[in-house]
Amino acid sequence: MKGPPMTFRSRLSDFLDRTDVQFAIIGVIVVNAITLGLETSDSAMAAAGGLIIAIDRFCLAVFTIEIALKLYARGSAFFRSGWNLFDFAVVAISYAPSTGGWSVLRALRVLRVLRLLSTLPRLRRVIEGFLSALPGMASVFGLMALIFYIAAVIATKLFGDAFPEWFGTLGSSAYSLFQIMTLESWSMGIVRPVMEVYPFAWAFFVPFILVTTFATLNLVVGLIVNSMQDAHAQEENAATEAYREEIVERLRAIEQKLDERNK
Repeated sequence: MKGPPMTFRSRLSDFLDRTDVQFAIIGVIVVNAITLGLETSDSAMAAAGGLIIAIDRFCLAVFTIEIALKLYARGSAFFRSGWNLFDFAVVAISYAPSTGGWSVLRALRVLRVLRLLSTLPRLRRVIEGFLSALPGMASVFGLMALIFYIAAVIATKLFGDAFPEWFGTLGSSAYSLFQIMTLESWSMGIVRPVMEVYPFAWAFFVPFILVTTFATLNLVVGLIVNSMQDAHAQEENAATEAYREEIVERLRAIEQKLDERNK
């Protein structure tokens, strides 16, 4: 049993989704990324500035044509996909004027390289997993903010008089504790000088590092990994369901043909 005839729009949409077309777009994105990098080099622009600019304009033209074809092929459905909106915004920024107050937006042309995120499924899965982890990460960051506030108050009370530069105010204490959390010169730069005046200061700093650097941040990593696994599982389930529906349709068509022959 044959399905309804495909329209030109549906054929165009299928063409744009073809693997070879996607690889071609990826190639253009990579070439454009290289040219955008070369534009920052004075020597490269002096040697082949005209060619580099021409390649950049060609890449932009390819992206524009692709977006226009997708808009025509998918109509209003184009705007229901967040990735399509992302691609549209990235390409639209490239047309910002190069003079006046809009000149800053021209520097954002390099965002075209981010189109790799929407083109490569594996990178897209990473971003989707990260976005789905944001609600859980907000809770973890809220916990970290609470821990930082408590630790900053304690550090200001304990070490503020002797070390006003690091712990004289609540803000300076929070910044110093953030530096300690990142393990950037935390021992020789801050903790050991404090321990010369307060020998038991390690009893405050070591638990703080264990809680913030190793425990809390590992929670963030765990949330992102779980979200990526969930996104991957949902994608596999959707692919399996689509394959199952395709098989069912084929079996129905075969059954209908057998019934017609038996008649």
